Amino acid sequence: MKKIYIVISVLVILILSFLIVRPDKDIETSENNINDAGVISNEMPALGDEGNNVEEMLVVKEFTISGKNFSFAPSTIKVEKGTRVKITFQNSAGFHDFVVEGYSVATKQTQSPATEVLEFTADKMGTFEYYCSVGTHRAMGMKGMLIVE
Repeated sequence: MKKIYIVISVLVILILSFLIVRPDKDIETSENNINDAGVISNEMPALGDEGNNVEEMLVVKEFTISGKNFSFAPSTIKVEKGTRVKITFQNSAGFHDFVVEGYSVATKQTQSPATEVLEFTADKMGTFEYYCSVGTHRAMGMKGMLIVE
């Protein structure tokens, strides 16, 4: 009989310990904002809060570029300096990649059908060539222009 009381006592202690020690699933700090006073808030900061000007907020310009033997469509894209650029490269035929000269960004080389995404900030003004670096594809016309104004 004493053994039963001991086993039940140990189980109760283990259950209570688990309930006390386990992390609270109701508080997810990754989704919460903590202000200067250390108070956690679920409110989204409004544009312009915390000294941020609306002009300082990054604009994301998205493009989908299709690549096939031996061309890109569209062959020219334009953005303003400071714009965050997101390019979805869709390899629709062959073995290709997508490289933006002057920005050190590129997708990996893939066999179609494949989709790759790359993102960067257009922080340099000018005209930059994008191209396929596989073999002689660039020389065969698989290139286009990124214009940053």
